[in-house]
Amino acid sequence: MEMEASSPNERLTFGKMGYGCQHYRRRCEIRAPCCNEVFPCRHCHNEAVNLLSNPFDRHELVRQDVKQVICSVCDTEQPVAQACSNCGINMGEYFCKICNFFDDDTEKGQFHCHDCGICRIGGRENFFHCKKCGSCYSVALRGNHTCVENSMQHHCPICYEYLFDSLKDTTVMKCGHTMHCECYHEMIKRDKHFPPSDMSRTWKRIDEEIEATPMPEDYRYRKVWILCNDCNDTTEVYFHIIGQKCSHCQSYNTRTIAPPELPQ
Repeated sequence: MEMEASSPNERLTFGKMGYGCQHYRRRCEIRAPCCNEVFPCRHCHNEAVNLLSNPFDRHELVRQDVKQVICSVCDTEQPVAQACSNCGINMGEYFCKICNFFDDDTEKGQFHCHDCGICRIGGRENFFHCKKCGSCYSVALRGNHTCVENSMQHHCPICYEYLFDSLKDTTVMKCGHTMHCECYHEMIKRDKHFPPSDMSRTWKRIDEEIEATPMPEDYRYRKVWILCNDCNDTTEVYFHIIGQKCSHCQSYNTRTIAPPELPQ
């Protein structure tokens, strides 16, 4: 696309909403520092590398590590900044220099939460940061929810996507635990006779999926340490790409952690 001479404001907004991917409208792509490849956004990177056949080659792009972007209007590669150093357009109407995040669709109400350390959407005035839960919640939940320490720092127990920076809406249940709204409603629809606190059917489905999906021989006996978000027990279990089961309460609502330090 060729840019003609124009006023400074027209130059900044040139091409707005005309570029991007399924996740964001933006006028730049990012160079992933972990693999030196170019992607429209970090989600595009994560989706691509998580399809790799070797599970230990899969990884997530750390947004704060991005150093270089490529302008979608003039193809100039340059250090992260809101305005292109060559053609002068804004590569994102919303820009966060902490997250290296660009987005032209400002109707989302983007804002950066310093306590979360990431950008969120929905308008700063509509959210508050719960220190104990470690995440931003709707103001409707202020003083009106059960706090669970770091309740968003785990995977959705239904689809196993990490919740803290998920693009999908999340719901907080009465017990204080969290999951995707769409996963919650799908669970209720399928298991309408079981209350949300009874996850036995869900854990059984994951059991069956793991049994039907053997790990490659090289990784079959690899062990990892996990922390259970339900009972807070720490155990060492066999790694599986689908999930790790708590040996104490049989929950899959777990996350991998560093091995405990042995006393000297």
